[in-house]
Amino acid sequence: MITATDKVLGAFDRTNYYLSGLRLNFGLSVVFDIIVVAIIFYWVYLFLRETRAIRILYGFLLLIVMMFIAKIFNLILLNFILKYLTTALVVAIPIVFQPELRQALEKLGRPRFFSELPLTKDSLTVLIDQLCETARELSSSKTGALIVIQRRSGLKEYIDNGVPVDAKVSSSILNSIFYPKSPLHDGAVIIVGDRVVSASSILPVAEVENSRNLGTRHRAAIGIGQVSDAVAVVVSEETGSISIALGGEIERRITIDRLKQRLQRLLRSNIKEPNSTFFSWFRRKNKSEQG
Repeated sequence: MITATDKVLGAFDRTNYYLSGLRLNFGLSVVFDIIVVAIIFYWVYLFLRETRAIRILYGFLLLIVMMFIAKIFNLILLNFILKYLTTALVVAIPIVFQPELRQALEKLGRPRFFSELPLTKDSLTVLIDQLCETARELSSSKTGALIVIQRRSGLKEYIDNGVPVDAKVSSSILNSIFYPKSPLHDGAVIIVGDRVVSASSILPVAEVENSRNLGTRHRAAIGIGQVSDAVAVVVSEETGSISIALGGEIERRITIDRLKQRLQRLLRSNIKEPNSTFFSWFRRKNKSEQG
């Protein structure tokens, strides 16, 4: 009869067997390999930590630990269940978390160290001042508005489905577009650089919890943040409150000063710097994305 002591000793033997297979002759290539893998895992964590997918990551880590324990102690039934459960999750996760995966792949291919939207500090200051002035006027008159400012992600498909506009951003232009009797007031205005490029653009509408408290404009602002790194400014037609959305999250009922502060931090990555390098981009990456 196999005793508990024999099982423990057998588990130790299997553990030593698995660990012996991991013995490596350490050299520069192994160190480089470890560093690369660590950077990849850190990047994945930075991306997932503020999304619902982080719970899936923790779940996978728990499954891996359970599978290791089941393998060591030769738990046949648990091994069988975990094996097929993992297979089912691998198939289901790309379907359930399609928006997050799309955003991750889009962000991976985003050439952030090349300036596609060169703005000087002065032109950025003017742009932000005009946006804040527009938000103040629209808020006071309770005129609904949705303004999207492109950063690194291209918004061509949403620009193309709107009405082409080629005008320098100004408070008068934006107010005239969102005037209730204007034919362009429905939909979103998209700004690229310091120019209004389209109006009445249709954006993807996000499905969010507590959607009863959010209008179509607010859900569209969240939706564009889920598929790009664009910044969206929303003015509520019902209350006149101002909101700002980024990365699938929305900050509601903010003041003009708060809006200006957020825009200054979020849009400074669009400033063209004469001595920009890859390493300076890497240092600024988190700061520019998180705002």
